[in-house]
Amino acid sequence: QKLVQGLPAHPGRVEGTIRIIYMTTRTTMKQLEKLQKGDILVTGMTRPHFLLQVRRAGAIVTDLGGMLCHAAIVAREFNIPCIVGTQNATQVLKDGQRVIVDSTEGVVYATDNV
Repeated sequence: QKLVQGLPAHPGRVEGTIRIIYMTTRTTMKQLEKLQKGDILVTGMTRPHFLLQVRRAGAIVTDLGGMLCHAAIVAREFNIPCIVGTQNATQVLKDGQRVIVDSTEGVVYATDNV
């Protein structure tokens, strides 16, 4: 089942657990610590000062952005599957949900292991 669709910024296919993190100037380290290695980072947009935490992600899915946004560049640099510009990933996807990110096609699918 297709949950969200966006622009494929860096190809790959990975299954993992959604971690929704709103990256703002008020984001705390405690909030960022919930992102464990291999989790799917879902956010409005990534920020340069959270680079070390973003590197832990198994995939990145953002509401905003295009091929030259921070998330897309970081994903290509660190070989992380990435979908940008979904418009609604933070609203549709749920924290802790298991999904398949197919960033070659730009689609996030539900899994049967929810």
